[in-house]
Amino acid sequence: MQFIHREAACAIEAVFLKRYLLCVFFAFFLYMPWTYADDAKKSNNSTKSGGSVASNPADVNYETGTGELGKLIGFTDKSGIRIGAAWAGDTNYLFCGGAKPHKWSGNSLFILDLKLDLDILLKIPGASVGAQFLQFNGSSTNVEAGTVQGYNSLPGSPPLTRTELYQLWWRQELFNQKLIIRLGKSCPNFDFNNVISPIPYSDPTKAIPVVTSVIYTTIFVNGSMLGVLPGYYNSAVGITVSFTPTEHYFLTAGCYDGSGATGRQTGIKDPRFKEYYFSIAETGFTWEYGPQKMPGKFGIGAWNQSGLLKIPNVVTQKGTQGVYLYGSQRLWFQHPGKDDSGILGFFQYGINNSKVLPITAYAGGGLTALGLVGNRKDDSFGFGFAYSKLNRRLGFRPSELLLQGYYQAKLSNNFIVEPVLTYIPTPGASIPPPASNPSAAPTTLKPAWAATVRLIALF
Repeated sequence: MQFIHREAACAIEAVFLKRYLLCVFFAFFLYMPWTYADDAKKSNNSTKSGGSVASNPADVNYETGTGELGKLIGFTDKSGIRIGAAWAGDTNYLFCGGAKPHKWSGNSLFILDLKLDLDILLKIPGASVGAQFLQFNGSSTNVEAGTVQGYNSLPGSPPLTRTELYQLWWRQELFNQKLIIRLGKSCPNFDFNNVISPIPYSDPTKAIPVVTSVIYTTIFVNGSMLGVLPGYYNSAVGITVSFTPTEHYFLTAGCYDGSGATGRQTGIKDPRFKEYYFSIAETGFTWEYGPQKMPGKFGIGAWNQSGLLKIPNVVTQKGTQGVYLYGSQRLWFQHPGKDDSGILGFFQYGINNSKVLPITAYAGGGLTALGLVGNRKDDSFGFGFAYSKLNRRLGFRPSELLLQGYYQAKLSNNFIVEPVLTYIPTPGASIPPPASNPSAAPTTLKPAWAATVRLIALF
């Protein structure tokens, strides 16, 4: 009887959630165009719209923030010193389902970024140095929802409170920027499988800004590489080499400390180059399609993780490998030649031969709408899905599906707010049997509904 009551309560809460969010979004759409109508009129001549940003500012590229922080303390663009900062915080509520329904959780991420242009400061052509400080205070948001893929990209592996030197690298440009070498502590997921990165074009009306602003983890690291590819917030020491012989073709390769595959927290630990190495290579190209020359991008890569990997008392494996691919494509321009408002799509795929990683195959994709809401030309909204085949040796169910929708509103040049709704019909984790009956089958988790409100500040 209690089970029936719980199921009925979950269904009622799901209906309430849908109606509540519809009311919130309806009010939001009515309010925002009028609130910023004057600002929109002032910018009618602008060629730029759809100013979307990534939902996790520490998981996208090597420069964080707008650089305004440095300008406030006197460093101009010609000084050779750039200081930027970003903060992202969110509140999450798990309405029903998952491992711990009716739970609130919160996360806070702060990044302080310093970049030195050594061409200006020391007359070393094409050289620069970067460093980043990271402070994270978070909750077990994904664990509570029972998701293996992670519906919220801010919290990762414990410890969930950490202070670390996130990045420290030397970057060298050679042969008129066709060859770029980066050496030091960095985040390889910026360079590999970065499906959300913008496609640079000289014509701002064709440029793709951030491809999507979904917040789930596997948009930043392909699910098939989850647990081996260094990245937020477990950066790693290594080398990255990028070769771009033409405007539309690229080839990138790298080798890094791979001890993170053993669960070692490389973000807060010293590098360890003994047995465990992570090597990866990717190639791809960009193009313009159709009479409107709609831009697109495609990338494909392969990786290898060395060393002895294991699930204690279950299975051992000597190294593991995988392949992946991704792409994005502008699908429609609302005002061809006038601004970049319209619709674009993206996809991801990856597979590995691992016996120990949580995900053995992954597929994802989605759609993004830019500048389509009234006078809110810098707003965006979109949808994404993530589907993973899971490793049953870890006690997971066969697969997990995650669906997510969002609306990102640009309040000003520095502040962005993003409400997000997530539905996980098949949470991958399960509740182990009680110690009193260890032979019993694990409890399968019920479908989960979660709401998130994220605020991003860039300086």
